[in-house]
Amino acid sequence: PMREILNLSNHLGTPSFTSSSDPIRRSQSIKDKVYDMLLKIPAGKVTTYGDIAKAIGQPNSSRLIGQILHNNPTPVVVPCHRVVRSNGKIGGYAYGSRKKRKLLEEEGLKFCGSDSTDLEEFQKHRITWPSS
Repeated sequence: PMREILNLSNHLGTPSFTSSSDPIRRSQSIKDKVYDMLLKIPAGKVTTYGDIAKAIGQPNSSRLIGQILHNNPTPVVVPCHRVVRSNGKIGGYAYGSRKKRKLLEEEGLKFCGSDSTDLEEFQKHRITWPSS
């Protein structure tokens, strides 16, 4: 799936994952693993930055995961809106937290109050993976 997304990204003229100006100085394989994990999150479910970090064998890299998601060139195709903070708060998104909340609501998730960014029943919607 990742190769197909890269091809789509190149076809659409969006930045590739291997941009030489990429501020993240980690291995390309870490980014590939992160994007592959995002593709495994079904609609109506969420995971956390830390859950992804653990799943790819980088348990202390939650912030790196956030940086990688911030630089996601195809945030709708590779659903980074399904990644939230470990406390159930919505976290950041390239198109703003209101858009992220709207996307999650369209997928069936509910929030505590009209102005809140806290997911209701966060643990019920959370998916995790075994550490690699």
